[in-house]
Amino acid sequence: MNICKNSKILITGGTGSFGKAFLSSILKKFPDISRVVIFSRDELKQWELQQKYPFKKYPQLRFFLGDIRDKERLKSALERIDIVIHAAALKQVHTAEYNPIEFIKTNILGSENLVQACIESNVKKIIALSTDKAAAPINLYGATKLCADKLFVAANNIKGHRDMAFSCVRYGNVMGSRGSVIPLFIKEAKNGIIQITDDRMTRFNITLDQSIQMVLWAIENAVGGEILVPKIASYRITDLAEAIGPSCKKVILGIREGEKLHEEMITSSDSFNTYDLGDYYTILPANYDPEKHFNKMGKQYKSVKEGFSYISNENIKFLSKENLRELIKANVDPKFDPI
Repeated sequence: MNICKNSKILITGGTGSFGKAFLSSILKKFPDISRVVIFSRDELKQWELQQKYPFKKYPQLRFFLGDIRDKERLKSALERIDIVIHAAALKQVHTAEYNPIEFIKTNILGSENLVQACIESNVKKIIALSTDKAAAPINLYGATKLCADKLFVAANNIKGHRDMAFSCVRYGNVMGSRGSVIPLFIKEAKNGIIQITDDRMTRFNITLDQSIQMVLWAIENAVGGEILVPKIASYRITDLAEAIGPSCKKVILGIREGEKLHEEMITSSDSFNTYDLGDYYTILPANYDPEKHFNKMGKQYKSVKEGFSYISNENIKFLSKENLRELIKANVDPKFDPI
């Protein structure tokens, strides 16, 4: 399935970092697209986005105020929609530890509401955004996202005769996204001190543009049941701190509740069902026939080795301090200058 001028797309969490960037990309690529619905619960952010995209200039845009906890509201927003990008979620790790039921209501029950509403509305393609924290989760946020992944993968079992596909894309920290470490370090550097939880820490890194390209690839190529994982670079937290504030004092705080030293996107237990597609890995359900699946996708594939895992500290590609500075300038703050 390809996006074209006749496409009708709904983005849950459409006023978030990804949603806004995806909307901008879609409108540039397909200025005459039939319909794009921004679904989110933040009235102020919707109003701000409407100022950027006024109705007279963008009549195909619709803003639906609603919460994915409300299935009936979702069904109203999904009328005649053929593609859904599910980006809505509660995401702060430490907040989840203190307020677990709220994350369960949104990330799990809200995802199930969306699955059911999409089935009832005959949506053709549904792509859910996952996270590296869903692999072998040790925190509540990761556990809720793993549950959400399972719901979307399993939705392919209950769609019946309908021509629809549910798939997931799983990737690491989005560079410069709201609440992420890079904006925090840039802010702290202005005061001369950068606080690091643990100096051994590593993380995967993906730019917003890379994440958008991955979702577009999934819309075009996914056939249902996949968890797609991109091959991306890692960075060391100490290198990031030095890249942003080389003259700043570095203070080690100690690892926080729910944090990992290293993030994992594919566990060794997943290796039996993981396949290499070139730019991406794909995790399939254990009962899927890979040959049949990838023939349907029209893609060449190869199995990964038994025991393979994809973890940030064992990555073959690491970003240098200079790489990080260039990426920050290109993707976060064009006026960025190390302190």
